[in-house]
Amino acid sequence: MNSHPTLEPQKMDQSDKPDLSVKIGALTLRNPVGVASGTFGYGEEYDELVHIDGLGALYTKAVTLEPRQGNPPPRLVETPMGLINSIGLANPGVERFVEEKLPSLARRRCAVIVNVAGSTEDDYAAVIDYIEAHLGAGRGVDGYEINVSCPNVHRGGMSFGIDPALIERLTRSLRARTMRPLIVKLSPNVTDITEIARAAEAGGADALSCINTVVGMVIDTERIRPAIARGTGGLSGPAIRPIGVAATYKVSRSVSIPVIGLGGITSADDALQYLLAGAQAVQIGTALFSDPGVPLRVLEGIEAWMQRHKVKKVSEIMHMMK
Repeated sequence: MNSHPTLEPQKMDQSDKPDLSVKIGALTLRNPVGVASGTFGYGEEYDELVHIDGLGALYTKAVTLEPRQGNPPPRLVETPMGLINSIGLANPGVERFVEEKLPSLARRRCAVIVNVAGSTEDDYAAVIDYIEAHLGAGRGVDGYEINVSCPNVHRGGMSFGIDPALIERLTRSLRARTMRPLIVKLSPNVTDITEIARAAEAGGADALSCINTVVGMVIDTERIRPAIARGTGGLSGPAIRPIGVAATYKVSRSVSIPVIGLGGITSADDALQYLLAGAQAVQIGTALFSDPGVPLRVLEGIEAWMQRHKVKKVSEIMHMMK
């Protein structure tokens, strides 16, 4: 069993410790580092590998109304600087999520953000309604991250995430169903990501996750066919970090709600680029597949950087870049 990474630099003067807490709507995260949806399951898979309660937030694997088997294999392929996946939101469905996953999530000390996906607006609403009805005032879910890269079957397969009117309407509908924070996860596969961001804010979003994966493709030149069964998939990993940082920079300057940066973070320096670009918090995803200890080392690095630069609060970092 791997030992858990330490959370604090050695011989730290407690009076010099910066405030690592982050506000997302009414929710306070203990620190800005989370693990991205789809890379960390529902937490149990990593219990022996990482001190999960040391994280700021756990963003769960997507939850849909009905169980999903996911896309046919092969659905994952490595690239020189990341991965392309086409998992297809495989998950047990909301009923089994509540029955089988929620009890262990309720014991977490870090914030738990449930990623919600669907094929129609009614699907998203039904997932949140079901979870809210079974939660009551109990613990286990601290907020929702809305995956808007899913196709809307009522609009010919168009992704919600590319239509500002759909985004605003969907966010407004979900806002009426819960008092918990709503985080809309933005797709980079759009003409103007700031237009989508403003629509989500207008609909009542508390924060924005920026960004989801970038459309990519690998071709097997011997088999003369795409390496992913469905052809294209979502590119993640270090290759997309500059895209994510640029999107975060633009989005954070177009809205007044917090931005959570993700895409290609493997080190504290990567995370700090997002924070300097305007993010209030970050998520780590693909790096977990090769090294589950990355998130807590990133957190250590952020804290050490804040001490060196005499920064008292995470929220101050976004104002430092000239």
